[in-house]
Amino acid sequence: MATVTSYGAAGVVTGSCHLLSIEGGPNILIDCGMYQGREEDKNREPFGFEPKSIDYLLVTHAHLDHVGRIPKLVKEGFDRNIVATMPTRDLAEVILLDSAKIMFQDYQTQLKKALRRGKEDSVTEPLYLEEDVKNAFGLPWRYVEFDNEITLCEGVKVIYRDAGHILGSSFIEIKYMEHGVEYSIVFSGDIGNDNDMVMPNLEKCTHADFLYVESTYGDRDHKNIDDSIVEFKKVIISTLQDWGNVIIPSFAVERTQEILCLLREMYDKKELPECKVFVDSPMATRATDVYRKYVEQLSPKCQKNKEENGSVFNFELLQYTSEAEESRAINDIERRAIIIAGSGMCTGGRIMHHFKHRLWNPKNSVIFVGYQGVGTLGRHIVDGARWVKIYGEDILIRANIYTINGFSAHADQSGILDWISKMDDLKLVFLIHGEEDKQIILRSVLENALEKKVHIVKPEEVVYL
Repeated sequence: MATVTSYGAAGVVTGSCHLLSIEGGPNILIDCGMYQGREEDKNREPFGFEPKSIDYLLVTHAHLDHVGRIPKLVKEGFDRNIVATMPTRDLAEVILLDSAKIMFQDYQTQLKKALRRGKEDSVTEPLYLEEDVKNAFGLPWRYVEFDNEITLCEGVKVIYRDAGHILGSSFIEIKYMEHGVEYSIVFSGDIGNDNDMVMPNLEKCTHADFLYVESTYGDRDHKNIDDSIVEFKKVIISTLQDWGNVIIPSFAVERTQEILCLLREMYDKKELPECKVFVDSPMATRATDVYRKYVEQLSPKCQKNKEENGSVFNFELLQYTSEAEESRAINDIERRAIIIAGSGMCTGGRIMHHFKHRLWNPKNSVIFVGYQGVGTLGRHIVDGARWVKIYGEDILIRANIYTINGFSAHADQSGILDWISKMDDLKLVFLIHGEEDKQIILRSVLENALEKKVHIVKPEEVVYL
């Protein structure tokens, strides 16, 4: 009998890592992501399985909480095939190299402090280095196209379908034989919100025996995207007209590209007051280059931009700041700047410098446009903090704080419900990738509205299919 054991994203949002073991067949790992927020210490724990025992690694998409521990997996012995779409591979390389760089920089900073105290033994080495990332991309990668069934090995077939979440993102259908009977299990990865700004809509899934589905926003529906766009534009315009600045902590992949599409639209419609717009994130800049490379996989709106104007995202007021000196120079701009910077949850990166210089000013606005994990600085601010400590300095928050959640790249409760309702012969639904209180609500909705059997997966629980 096949089993699935979740070594991440069970009862929490991040750290996606699920092991499908088929009786008499292969061990298939679906994603190997990093824990973020208050769970991040788990990244250093043993995997709970032997990395060398994994025959295939299937990657749903390139977000850090789905790919962030792949170099660790390779470092500890995994040396087999990795299966993904080509855009996922390219984005994963950008994200993982950046992750390794940040971890090494943090290590050096902590080591210097420890050396001054004579306690260098107290500093933990980085989870992995750039060399480990390169080793991961030196393994055999098998690239798949959406909707094309491939034979993974004897008796096991796989189909990747467009999840509409970020570029290259997929939900994965795995078909396997057991005692002469074919079964199918679907792993959703993260499924999209159908907001049509950058990504095409989530594909339907018409059949599955078993479904492992994300539940990040399983307790509620997002604000209408049109209302969210109106609110976003209103904050931008009013802040700039008041001679303030707008700071947007943004994820480098997908959210930054959505914000650029919106700002470009405002510019084209002459809605955007005279200002300067900065993408102050080298990783976001590299990710945007990958998006341009695969424009044919983006939304019709993005393809129209490319066709009519020769560029998907760029416009006259926009600047990409790659060097640290360019980033620091933004601090000299006193008014009318829009600063898009990472990290998206404010756990590090250039956003911290901009917060230090601008959070105290009541003319400025901060717009949160993405999920803020429990335990992150972003969540602390969203939850109403009056003071924050940045680089050892206490900063009073006087800027206007806005949370606009309609931009979420995750399906909301109604989206999840609608997607699952199209699946025939569904025997069991397993909830992963969500906080437990939200999963309890989603379980009740699925049981009552769709009359499905639903199970909330526990960490390292062995599920017999």
